[in-house]
Amino acid sequence: MAGKKCISVSIFLMVLGMLVTPMFARQIDDIACPEALLSLLPCLPFLQGTGPPTPPGNCCTGLSNLNQKANTPQIRKDVCNCLKPAASRFGVKADRSKQLPQLCNINLSVPFDPSVDCNSVH
Repeated sequence: MAGKKCISVSIFLMVLGMLVTPMFARQIDDIACPEALLSLLPCLPFLQGTGPPTPPGNCCTGLSNLNQKANTPQIRKDVCNCLKPAASRFGVKADRSKQLPQLCNINLSVPFDPSVDCNSVH
């Protein structure tokens, strides 16, 4: 029980940190960076390797919604530039981020990987 409470508090603090960080405050065409990050928040335990071996349903829903909003090359690049530092900051495991689209049955147009070159996103 204490472990779940600690994880919940940690997630809350991470979201709060993301929302007040100026770098995340900019608008990404039709989607704000904090909105993009919040849509992937349910995925965080999976992406960090601290959760179950498969992402929860609300993670896949958020990922699908974000993917639908990232519907032009410029928006995809902007979302990538938003997610890349967050992935690095929150310890996203590259292997988990690469598994996520397949596990959610989504052809993802924007990677959530700390090592991606956002200029190569189309």
